[in-house]
Amino acid sequence: MADLDVREKVKLLPHQPGVYQFSDVAGNIIYIGKAKDLRNRVGSYFNKQKYESGKTAKLVANITDVRVIVVETEFDALLLENSLIKQHQPRYNVMLKDDKSYPWIRIRNERFPRVEGMRNPEDDGAEYYGPYASSRVMHTVVELVNSMYKLRSCNYELSVKNVERGKYKRCLEFHMGNCKGPCEGLQPQEEYDASITEIRQIVRGRTRGVSKLLKEQMQLHADATEFEKAEVVRQRIEQLERFQTRNTIVHADIGDVDVFALASDAGGTSVNYLRVIDGAVVHGITVELKPKLEETQEDLLQLAIAELRERFKSNAPEAIVPFDPGIEVPDVSFTVPQRGDKKALLDLSERNARYFLLDKRKQEKLVDPEAATNRILEQLKQDLRLNELPRHIECFDNSNTQGTDPVSACVVFKDAKPSKKDYRHFNIRTVVGPDDFASMEEAVERRYARLVTEGEPLPQLVVIDGGKGQLHAAMNVFDRLGLRGKIALVGIAKRLEELYFPEDPVPLHIDKRSSSLKVIQHLRNEAHRFGITHHRGKRSKRIVRTGLEAIEGIGPHTAQKLLARFGSIKGIREAMPEDVIAEIGAKKAEVVLKALVTAI
Repeated sequence: MADLDVREKVKLLPHQPGVYQFSDVAGNIIYIGKAKDLRNRVGSYFNKQKYESGKTAKLVANITDVRVIVVETEFDALLLENSLIKQHQPRYNVMLKDDKSYPWIRIRNERFPRVEGMRNPEDDGAEYYGPYASSRVMHTVVELVNSMYKLRSCNYELSVKNVERGKYKRCLEFHMGNCKGPCEGLQPQEEYDASITEIRQIVRGRTRGVSKLLKEQMQLHADATEFEKAEVVRQRIEQLERFQTRNTIVHADIGDVDVFALASDAGGTSVNYLRVIDGAVVHGITVELKPKLEETQEDLLQLAIAELRERFKSNAPEAIVPFDPGIEVPDVSFTVPQRGDKKALLDLSERNARYFLLDKRKQEKLVDPEAATNRILEQLKQDLRLNELPRHIECFDNSNTQGTDPVSACVVFKDAKPSKKDYRHFNIRTVVGPDDFASMEEAVERRYARLVTEGEPLPQLVVIDGGKGQLHAAMNVFDRLGLRGKIALVGIAKRLEELYFPEDPVPLHIDKRSSSLKVIQHLRNEAHRFGITHHRGKRSKRIVRTGLEAIEGIGPHTAQKLLARFGSIKGIREAMPEDVIAEIGAKKAEVVLKALVTAI
């Protein structure tokens, strides 16, 4: 079907919620999306003249057919979209990268059910609880319930007929006190089933209710002078309370909530999900999303909500989120907290999401340093809205003391790392007094006039340490040299780490944790360090030279010779007299040494 046919088909789509599927010429589904209004959303792909992402333009060019499925609500569309993406895995869709096989707890569908840990749930009629973030947590819960309730671990078929016939004999586990012998009818089924009922609550994370019930049982046994039974229940309560302390307790009043947080960089987006039951964090998991097109943060959050709530079988009535996801979920209210316990929960989730990305990038840096560097440069390109990767960056900073000894430093980064052999400093020649703007203009002009004249490679990005004044001074130079539009120029203000563009009155604020800001701060700090070091050296030499010239009979030429030979006044004072005489003659040496000794 020709492209024109697709556009005509779009005009016939309904103004209703649903899912759309784009196919290529071979009939393969290449993209699946959801829409609140199918006609408007699908039509938007074909109405644009230019796309922010080249991948989107490529997608549209490959579309030869579109099919839709109409549903009742936008949330229904989200659930169906998520299901279809997992089924077809289209090449242009966001991919949830999560190749782990998470552990579950299984309560078998049998008489005297066994409780055990396993991976990959089966369609066997058993009850499954989870998934758990790690096998360690899962094994902790399994060990807890088995030790509390002395469940059987054998694989005997304990039917009524087999037990009554005495088919099985108690095993070593019974003699060790780990089982109550249901295989020989020593434990009533009613007692075992009551234990399984409590276990269901524990593996769901609802330990508070079980703890309250156990305390009531203990009191009943104590009132009936059944002290041995009361002691058994008391031990269960202690085990359960020790297990509770391992979970992050937030506040019992929070109840049941889901918490979602995102962290993003140029390499992808991580989503952390916390499952809170009875005010305690009982599950935590972080997954990675790989955006393919121009998906917004709202799109990614919606996908995470649909996928993770389904995976964890969550029916929590409230979800704590960093921003409004822009979708209505039946029987769920969204909260964007600003303070209090819920804000602390969201902060915890955001830290987990950031740590996940940070750890992943560290691993990438060890395994593939080039890929890690490209990711940082891609982030810089994205944050600063550049046209190309800034593989070559230069940064300028001025230094002076109340207008004296003015210098400017230029540091060079290549592939986001310092290239110290390319550092340059400039002694300001044409500026009188403390004029940062003029000093910056002179240094920038001397640097790039020379590069242009000699045909040397130009940087993709120049960073000016200073506010709008210094930035405009640099832009004046770029205009004169014809470099405007060829080199990106940005200024960084010292106080709030704001970034300024020459023609944009509103500063750009980059996330303080962004790798882009870290590179720019490193540039600025290197330029400041390099400039200050040169300025101090220049000032020290001037002060020493002036001090020597203050001695009667000693001029600039003699002072320069002494400094070149001995380095400092201290060096001259500690030198052998014959060495000083050899440098400037006996008469001048006597005058200098006498003056320096007198000055002590």
